[in-house]
Amino acid sequence: MSLIPERNSETSSKSSLQPTQHHVVDQKNVERIGEVLAQAKSIVFGQDDLLESVLAALICEGHVLIEGMPGLGKTLSVSTMSKLCHLSFKRIQFTPDLLPSDLVGTMIFNQVSQEFTTKFGPIFTQILLADEINRSPAKVQSALLEAMAERQVTIGDNTFRLKTPFVVLATQNPIEQEGTYQLPEAQLDRFMMKVTVDYPDFESEKRVLTLKQEYHQEFKPILGPEELKAIQNDVEKIYVDEKIKDFIIKIVHGSRPGNELFPKEFEGIITAGASPRASIWLHKIAKFKAYREGKQFVTPDHVLSLVGKVLGHRIILSYEAQMDKMSSGEVCHKLARKFL
Repeated sequence: MSLIPERNSETSSKSSLQPTQHHVVDQKNVERIGEVLAQAKSIVFGQDDLLESVLAALICEGHVLIEGMPGLGKTLSVSTMSKLCHLSFKRIQFTPDLLPSDLVGTMIFNQVSQEFTTKFGPIFTQILLADEINRSPAKVQSALLEAMAERQVTIGDNTFRLKTPFVVLATQNPIEQEGTYQLPEAQLDRFMMKVTVDYPDFESEKRVLTLKQEYHQEFKPILGPEELKAIQNDVEKIYVDEKIKDFIIKIVHGSRPGNELFPKEFEGIITAGASPRASIWLHKIAKFKAYREGKQFVTPDHVLSLVGKVLGHRIILSYEAQMDKMSSGEVCHKLARKFL
């Protein structure tokens, strides 16, 4: 059954995706989200999609991979959102000589007490900006993976829980640049979504010229941990119809070569599909998108708007597709529309 409403019966078709009993969306929290984004956009110009993705990560408690050239406001975007949401923030520059202990911490011997004490690393925060993550070797990547997956860190014989929320916002240079490493598939799959940051448009870049050092000011927090938790609870209650759930599963199953739902026209283009984590995040972020718009239920448009970001870094394109410079995000979007 098609999920696209007919033009002359849009209201009746959409109503079939609505719950019989409505969950009332807290408009005050929706307005606070709008205030956070408006304040951030007054400092960071031309990166609206990035700012919304960072906020989605904080509310859905997922990690985001941000890819783009240097100097596009990635670091500024993350630090600004941390201040507006009143969360602790630390940044670590990933370099080829970085050690796991530089990230998670280490045990130090105290000669006075003749005991080992724990020195905690910058990973013990709520928002961790992993700058240029693909410039560090595999040892550091594996140390970060435990924190991303289990939200805990092992130092010596002890395991320490991380604060809540704990979100990794990792920036990545395009892999064509010199001195970069390809992130392993296991780590890529841990990221909720991947956002590609492009150059700002003409007017946005012109506004940057007149921006003073105002972004160094101490922002007054608009949201706090308690408000974020309340919003998380509200987002969980957003209604998702069974047809939408089926749509999400069909998209993810359809990305896997050999699956009965895999379209034949994508043979030779996709060599490996997305994991079940893609289904989980599509479902969760779609609910946030609906909440962000003040709606009580998820629509197919919410899912379609996220497919490229959620599945794009999870599928593996064939060598021929890469040589043809096909975009994994666009491939996923075309695939998703097959199941409407």
